[in-house]
Amino acid sequence: MPAILIGVALQLAAVAFFVAMDTTTKLMAAEYAIGQLIFARFLGHVLLVALLLRVFTGSLPWRSRAPGLQALRSLCLASANYLFSHALAHVPLADATAVNFASPLFTVAMAAVWLQEKVSPRRWLGVAVGLVGVGVALRPPFLTGGPVPHWAIVLPLGTAFLYGVYQILTRKLAAVDDPRTTILHTGLAASAVTALAQPFVWQTPAGWGWGGLLALGALGAVGHGLLVLAFARAPASLLAPMSYTQLIWAVLASMLVFGDQPDRFTLLGAAIIAVGGLLVAWPSRQAARRAA
Repeated sequence: MPAILIGVALQLAAVAFFVAMDTTTKLMAAEYAIGQLIFARFLGHVLLVALLLRVFTGSLPWRSRAPGLQALRSLCLASANYLFSHALAHVPLADATAVNFASPLFTVAMAAVWLQEKVSPRRWLGVAVGLVGVGVALRPPFLTGGPVPHWAIVLPLGTAFLYGVYQILTRKLAAVDDPRTTILHTGLAASAVTALAQPFVWQTPAGWGWGGLLALGALGAVGHGLLVLAFARAPASLLAPMSYTQLIWAVLASMLVFGDQPDRFTLLGAAIIAVGGLLVAWPSRQAARRAA
């Protein structure tokens, strides 16, 4: 199987883990501070990855050739998680996820400018169509005729930008560091910085709370490990739109876990986003067939 198809498969698996992590975050945000959840998520990531590397490889390849970029990447992800987690405290998971899909626009644009990746007109059109879908999912009053949505619905836009930077840095570091080093560094700077807030926000968990905190770390570690491996095999401008599939899982989680029924604007926005994702992916699938 061509490496590019393996990269796509890894990306699709990663987004499923991210939805599971977001669902756990939304469940726990009712009892614990967002800062505590973010800290647990990244500390758990570092400890789990370090343990697995030590057990299965006998080494801990933490030395990076670009420690500054690794720290920036980790902090971008922590900031993105912080904004998205605050949004989840106020809006349904499916809605926040739909708005967050502005991320591929930033990723494709930065891949073209920063990484010098060739982005075809069809791919740009697909990203633009996807962004229209995000606009629909935002439910602007001039479109819905209803009230202004909760202000927290705009927080995923900040998440989208920061996550776009994170994905570009992931792709850039794939040519600099061993993937194991990047997977380990994903949580290092983030856990160190978020630890500073714990004296002010920490609440000792009881019962299932410890399991939830551990799950956040495990789900994040596996998801971002898969993401790093995906970006080592395929272009950022192709992989970014694959995250559109995350909305499918988010809608299911909203319905089954939280009882939130997506309205017609979420579904219409999701359909438009899916069309945009297909437009972006189509040229690369043709190239993959020629390479097969």
